[in-house]
Amino acid sequence: MAAQRPTVKDALAEIGAHERECAIRYENIEKRLESGSKRFDKIEHLIYGIYILVLGSVLVPILLSMR
Repeated sequence: MAAQRPTVKDALAEIGAHERECAIRYENIEKRLESGSKRFDKIEHLIYGIYILVLGSVLVPILLSMR
């Protein structure tokens, strides 16, 4: 009993299925990258706020002592 060799149609069907799965996978990757980018933007704004807070806490006492 010899095993049947795959035909060209079988190979093309497998390639088509693989391409559909990859398209879905890449679409999900793009969505995750986009949501990650939004989170990094939020973190970036929080860091800028911390910079302002630190500089303000250092500069305000200096400016008040100059009066």
